[in-house]
Amino acid sequence: MFPQFSIGPVTVHSFGLMMALAFVAAGIVAHREFKHRGLNPESIYWLTIAAAAGGLLGAKINYVLLNLNLLRSDTLGTLVGGEGLVWYGGFIGGAVAGLAVISLYRLPWAKVLDAAVPAMAIGYAVGRIGCFLNGDDYGRPSTLPWAVRFPKGSPPTPPGVSVQPTELYETFSSLVIFGIVLYMRRWLKRDWALVCFYLVLAGLERFLVEFVRFHNGEMPGVTRQGQAQQQYGALAMAIAAGAALIWVQWRPQRQARLESQLD
Repeated sequence: MFPQFSIGPVTVHSFGLMMALAFVAAGIVAHREFKHRGLNPESIYWLTIAAAAGGLLGAKINYVLLNLNLLRSDTLGTLVGGEGLVWYGGFIGGAVAGLAVISLYRLPWAKVLDAAVPAMAIGYAVGRIGCFLNGDDYGRPSTLPWAVRFPKGSPPTPPGVSVQPTELYETFSSLVIFGIVLYMRRWLKRDWALVCFYLVLAGLERFLVEFVRFHNGEMPGVTRQGQAQQQYGALAMAIAAGAALIWVQWRPQRQARLESQLD
């Protein structure tokens, strides 16, 4: 792990660097998808900036809500420190900020969100590499050949304890999801279909990876808040998105058949 490194007199934090690269990668992919769908690609710049700012703010707010004890003991450090970002808060914050820009530019919501799906997948994959380099959000103690140690992690793993690199599991999974959504976009052409499909895959991925992420009590001195929220929230998202996908794909066809029968 490399939580930080120096370039001359400048100290670079790996997590922040990978977050920045994640948004750059997402912006590049989104620009391509906007052109592919006939949308104005110039609007992607403001969308990317808004999603980045809203995502970071939302992730920090979610972390603070899960760690109110830290807020009371170290208010300034908890609010402005580089540590402590929760994925669901980031997802909600980024989505709200992005939707605000979509409304401001009067863009078609469904087409923009469907176009943004591959960008979300690749951005998440790159961002999780930053979590690995920073040594946070790792898995359960393990003796697997690829298990790793984070002696300077956030928080550090206990001496001699190796853990599963769940951050890399999520990177790999998100790259697979990226490939799947690129393939499925030729079949899921109805508005909202691709974004619903992505939320199903992303929710299932997060639900499953929580089974190998560490639990409180498994490592001395290491705690993790909000595990149940993360896992069951992911499952709820996948189920809701799956129901929405079925409705989007099936209801228009059923409506058309009913209208033809009435005629």
